[in-house]
Amino acid sequence: MHESIQRLRRNILSVYFGDPKAADRAICCALARGHLLIEDVPGVGKTLLAMSLARSINCSFSRIQLTPDMLPSDVLGVSVFERNSGEFDFKKGPIFANVVLADEINRTSPRTQSALLEAMNEATVSMDGHVHELEQPFMVVATQNPYEFEGAYLLPESQLDRFLMRLHLGYPAPDDEARVLTQRPGGKSLHELPAVISKDEMIDLQNRVDAVELDSSLTDYIVALAGATREDDEIQVGLSPRGSLALSQAARASALMDGRDYCVPEDVSENVIPVCAHRILSVGYHSSGDASSGQRIMKRIMQGVTAPT
Repeated sequence: MHESIQRLRRNILSVYFGDPKAADRAICCALARGHLLIEDVPGVGKTLLAMSLARSINCSFSRIQLTPDMLPSDVLGVSVFERNSGEFDFKKGPIFANVVLADEINRTSPRTQSALLEAMNEATVSMDGHVHELEQPFMVVATQNPYEFEGAYLLPESQLDRFLMRLHLGYPAPDDEARVLTQRPGGKSLHELPAVISKDEMIDLQNRVDAVELDSSLTDYIVALAGATREDDEIQVGLSPRGSLALSQAARASALMDGRDYCVPEDVSENVIPVCAHRILSVGYHSSGDASSGQRIMKRIMQGVTAPT
């Protein structure tokens, strides 16, 4: 593992006492230039994991606490008329940061959720006929409660597709929960967490990910997985080409985290659930919003598609 990645991992795990695999997936998502959605019940460390990742990188950070009464301008910014100059001046919103924490994203209205689409897909914000570019690296880390919780909105399918990964943290192991009670990392420890990797180092690592070799057999494997989702009777909408591209990029990032400049089949398979399960729409999805059905279907599809050796 690259020294910078090791520092980043150790720093996050110094305050996040949950499953280390969740921290690894979060780092993998950042290296792949992706956006991360963390979904689980309240109180299991979603915001803690997101903030520890953001604070570990020496770059600009903003937190948006999304509520039902928020407007798109509260996220993107607004043009204000300046009386002295007689012109409109654009006041940038909190989306203009390198790492943006969108806390409880499914508590706000679909209109405000959709305001994030352009920024997440193109790293730009269009306002009043002007296109404003977002500084790199740019990453949105969003948290949300399960859909069955009161006051939660279903994220639009187009919004879900912009997230490279969706993670479910689960409850911590007994020993880890005991550490939480003893050290209380969500308070003083998190606020004192130092940045251990610079913005330029993160960009360099992302460029290294782009250079990782993906063999043609693995490309065919990803295409076969995507094709299987499009032909499955339980699925209304299968994996899109954007999803296939996300899976290949996540595989490259996993390879780099393991210290390799080439991918192996495990780099693909270990990312299928976090990258693909939220991108497929199973039959009855709109009525239930059940995330577990996508995971179950993707596990079954993986068993039916032979991985290269």
